[in-house]
Amino acid sequence: MTEYGKPLTVTATPIPGLVVCDLPVHGDARGWFKENWQREKMTSLGLPDFGPVQNNISFNDQVGTTRGIHAEPWDKWVSVATGRIFGAWVDLREGPTFGAVYTTELDPSKAIFVPRGVGNSYQTLTPDTAYTYLVNDHWSPDAAYSFLNLADENADIPWPIPLTDVEISAKDLTHPRLADVTPIPPRRILVIGANGQLGRALRAAYGNAPHIEYTDRSTLDLTSPDLATARRWRDYGTIINAAAYTKVDTAETPDGRRDAWTANVTGVAALARIATGNGITLVHVSSDYVYDGTLTRPYTETDPVCPLGVYGQTKAAGDAIAATVPRHYIIRTSWVIGDGPNFVRTMASLAERGIDPRVVDDQTGRLTFTSDIATGIRHLTDTTAPQGTYNLTSSGDPRSWADIARQVFTLTGHDPTRVTGVSTEDYFSTAKEPIAPRPRNSTLDLTKARNAGIPLTDATEHLRRYLA
Repeated sequence: MTEYGKPLTVTATPIPGLVVCDLPVHGDARGWFKENWQREKMTSLGLPDFGPVQNNISFNDQVGTTRGIHAEPWDKWVSVATGRIFGAWVDLREGPTFGAVYTTELDPSKAIFVPRGVGNSYQTLTPDTAYTYLVNDHWSPDAAYSFLNLADENADIPWPIPLTDVEISAKDLTHPRLADVTPIPPRRILVIGANGQLGRALRAAYGNAPHIEYTDRSTLDLTSPDLATARRWRDYGTIINAAAYTKVDTAETPDGRRDAWTANVTGVAALARIATGNGITLVHVSSDYVYDGTLTRPYTETDPVCPLGVYGQTKAAGDAIAATVPRHYIIRTSWVIGDGPNFVRTMASLAERGIDPRVVDDQTGRLTFTSDIATGIRHLTDTTAPQGTYNLTSSGDPRSWADIARQVFTLTGHDPTRVTGVSTEDYFSTAKEPIAPRPRNSTLDLTKARNAGIPLTDATEHLRRYLA
């Protein structure tokens, strides 16, 4: 008998992500009414905003009709339209809860959210039973499915009606036992720009697990009109965009301006469409150049952007686009040092070769090592931290470029007084090519990153290890 008047409540189960929902059903002599899926109310209680794209109905006229156990690569919202069913769910995802079981009965006043990879099965307890399920992907023969035998001894499901007495399809009878089940892998993580400095650090942070995919412009063209079909995007959970145009001064030329906008704006817009349409988390790496550097304090994530040059303008535009993706992290960083040509290696080389450099001393900020960025990105995605914008640099006191050059000289055993500090204007006074304006203050406030638990390395200590 359907229970009327229950409040809308959500209850977790022993299977991570499998959530039971009690639904208010309003009834009288005419029948009953319920809101089967009400996005605003249900997501406010913690149910995922899973973005259904298809609504299916299954009807069974006989008591005891039994289906399953099927695990699909999409999320499902299952509820009963009429009648009553016994449901059994088995976690068939890779991980520590593989094989965990949960059972309950469903009637029109109770629904369940079944996350991707959790096997589901149903046995009708009344005649003329119909149940519905919303799914957030379309069926595809190329999708990865997994199955478990209804009579598996390890699952030991307490079927109300013995399986020997019920209607089961021949196909369901042949499903494998738990020991032979192929687990559903995690949703894939795609790292774009994987051969750059940050991309190489992300390779080290994420490793070579089968669900991690690395690509660059030679294998994935973000400007291609076929991008929407270049992958089965519903299999991806996260896209990390480590690709960018970073030639700050060249961006001030006609060709550089075009290339910067193509990579930093057009490419991000294409990824934003893919991520939004497929429920993917987009991780977008930004820059201190979105600010003009006129503040006398560190910049917070909520300070308005005010870029000075073309590069900064394209990064600010890319940030605005990335922020429209429902699931996103924007990582603002500064003065990046990684595996490749960079300021630190240049200063170490000059010191070794006996060259005494003139270095800008009126721009201040913090170095950021690519390994710190990669570690921070993985921390945010692994912990499902609150989404939004995060400043992420190495920690420690802000310094000028000249201060850092002197540190490099000292740490490599050379006299730091060989470094002469000069103003930005003096340094570029003889330049023949266009020079982009630089923010004088590139120091980013790290409070939000610390509160999220991101491990922040002291810049001086990391510099010491880097040079060693």
